[in-house]
Amino acid sequence: MAKYNITEKKKKEASYIGALSTSLVEEIYEKILLKFVVEKKYRDPEYTAAKMAEEIGCNARYISAVVHLRYRDNFSQLINEFRIKEAMYMITDKHFADLKMEDVARATGFANRQCFYSAFFRKNGMTPLEYRAQNAIPKRSKKEETADEE
Repeated sequence: MAKYNITEKKKKEASYIGALSTSLVEEIYEKILLKFVVEKKYRDPEYTAAKMAEEIGCNARYISAVVHLRYRDNFSQLINEFRIKEAMYMITDKHFADLKMEDVARATGFANRQCFYSAFFRKNGMTPLEYRAQNAIPKRSKKEETADEE
């Protein structure tokens, strides 16, 4: 059995994908970016394609279709991608050096530690702790902290 019980993705084409016009795809794509990049909705562990569709006024299947067309992924994988990127930043940023991995997982929108570790390992081929060790942040001295405050 593979580490963290990771399996290969199955690929299939949804029939409604071809029914979307290019302009509608672009419009939905921009709204998805707004929700993820600006509003950071991925931080909500309960955020789904259905919730996003309701917020932007379209069908959840359209959200899934646009995610598939633009990212070649599904909504769950896309939302985890945003979460993992933020987690990687937090793990290597000196301002978050004292955070435990459970805190990083919670702050980035993962429902629990196991989901976080599994998604992180799938993306990076290592655990978050291994990633932190490889990208170790030197501890700040009291002198540096005082200089930052001035």
